[in-house]
Amino acid sequence: MEATIIWVVAAAVIALIAGYMVAASRSKSNARSQANIIIDEAKREGEVIKEKKLLEAKEQELKIKNEAERQANQKLQKIQAGEARVKQKEMQLSQQQSELSKRKNELDNQRNNLDKDHQALAAREAEIDRMQHQAQETLEHISGLSADEARERLIESLKDEAKTAAASYINDIMDDARMTASKEAKRIVVQSIQRVATETAVENSVTVFHIDSDEVKGRIIGREGRNIRALEAATGIEIIVDDTPEAIVLSGFDPVRREIARLALHQLVADGRIHPARIEEVVAKVRKQVEEEIIETGKRTAIDLGIHGLHPELIRMVGRMKYRSSYGQNLLQHSRETANLCAVMASELGLNPKKARRAGLLHDIGKVPDDEPELPHALLGMKLAEKFKEKPEICNAIGAHHDEVEQTSLLAPIVQVCDAISGARPGARREIVEAYIKRLNDLEQLALSYPGVIKTYAIQAGRELRVIVGAEKISDVETEKLSAEIAKKIQDEMTYPGQVKITVIRETRAVSFAK
Repeated sequence: MEATIIWVVAAAVIALIAGYMVAASRSKSNARSQANIIIDEAKREGEVIKEKKLLEAKEQELKIKNEAERQANQKLQKIQAGEARVKQKEMQLSQQQSELSKRKNELDNQRNNLDKDHQALAAREAEIDRMQHQAQETLEHISGLSADEARERLIESLKDEAKTAAASYINDIMDDARMTASKEAKRIVVQSIQRVATETAVENSVTVFHIDSDEVKGRIIGREGRNIRALEAATGIEIIVDDTPEAIVLSGFDPVRREIARLALHQLVADGRIHPARIEEVVAKVRKQVEEEIIETGKRTAIDLGIHGLHPELIRMVGRMKYRSSYGQNLLQHSRETANLCAVMASELGLNPKKARRAGLLHDIGKVPDDEPELPHALLGMKLAEKFKEKPEICNAIGAHHDEVEQTSLLAPIVQVCDAISGARPGARREIVEAYIKRLNDLEQLALSYPGVIKTYAIQAGRELRVIVGAEKISDVETEKLSAEIAKKIQDEMTYPGQVKITVIRETRAVSFAK
């Protein structure tokens, strides 16, 4: 610090000397005195500067000292606080250690007590097992049954009780279902039948052609029978000319051929010209007319039922239904009736009546193709509907109405039920007597195959089966089960129109004699 001051003073002195030396060149006389004055002033100024710098240095030194002391005090306080925290932690750890030691001692005591209790419990269990074994031996000795035998008898008793309870529960459920579902189903079916009235007629395989006089018979037969042979060859129909007055019988299994033969005969008789060439010409013309009428009938049927967008080939098949029959029932009439029933029933159930009517009309189209492959008519009809781009639910309803395929839509059971309703009308269908009798015998024999059945009677044209069982062989509870089993077996194994009611009768008689 002092060296700096000296250097500053020296620099000032040198500057002054330099100045005075310049002035000295001008005035040598005053140079010495002025130099002395300047030197004195420089010394005084140097002393003042020196004292001032010394004071500043002391103040700076004091300030640095105070700051160092302050920082040292802060560090000391921090160290003291850390030591206090450490001492507090040591006290807490010591307290926790003492508590852990105390808890360990308590746990050891509890473990010892548990070991003692476990030993006592084991001894108690052994004593209970011994007492149970003694009691079991005593019970077996008293009852004369082993534990396994008693268990089996108890299980059998519980099984019988469970069967009785289950049968009662099933009866309650069935009664409740009959009170609700059966009532509603009957209402819908009866309402559907009442709203769709139709004729019931039976067709056969012959057509009677009426003539004005027996003289026409000879003209139809022709010389040496050539006219009748030409007519039979052209139409494929057997023409029977016998002694029946004013009538000629047309016999053939194909209603379309019989209709062509009838119309051709009508035109030939009305025209009067009957010879082989004319016969072939008229038959060809009539065949074309019938084909046009078939298409017109299909279109008219679709329009009457409000069915649109049918493929032309399906329209032709619908028209051909007019000349087909099923069990003596006209197929077109049956299909129209089924379609109307389906629409009514679908409306009652909240479904689409247009789709239901369409499925009902087309459900039997498998019966009228030109070629008849070895397929059930339901499956064939389904394939035809798929071929002509009908919707999947319509195709399924056609294929499932005789259970050949699984029902996947609500339309299928509706078509099935309505088909059965239409076919089950009194007089709607004709059944061969032998087949009818065989079906009744099969019904009775099926019920007789069950144990406990004494007699069976098929009544009401096979629509009800009375089953009489022995009172000593079957209980009242088992009669319900037997009735359900017989109904299921009939449903699975037999084919029948409508439904069959199974009534199981169990009668107990007490007979005494007064002597």
